[in-house]
Amino acid sequence: MAYLEVTLKVLNENRSAAAEIYTKYKEPFLKQIKGAQTKDLLIRDEDVQVLHGFASVDDANAYLKSDLFNQDVVVGLAPLLAAEPEIRIYNVA
Repeated sequence: MAYLEVTLKVLNENRSAAAEIYTKYKEPFLKQIKGAQTKDLLIRDEDVQVLHGFASVDDANAYLKSDLFNQDVVVGLAPLLAAEPEIRIYNVA
């Protein structure tokens, strides 16, 4: 198993719009992306994180190259971000 963590700096006034993007693409992510297992939204005062669970690191890397990620999620979130997202992939031992 692997996790893809995307940390987003989103101003408070844009958080509901960012949450709508998360909700809109959660089901397509789980149904269409190879190896996708979970997707959770984690909210803190300083940032928002989207934690994606995958069957493998290769599946997580493939998602980052997918049209769903690059043409839908990234395009939708771009105007809401206060900084570049931080992206990390973790392999579960």
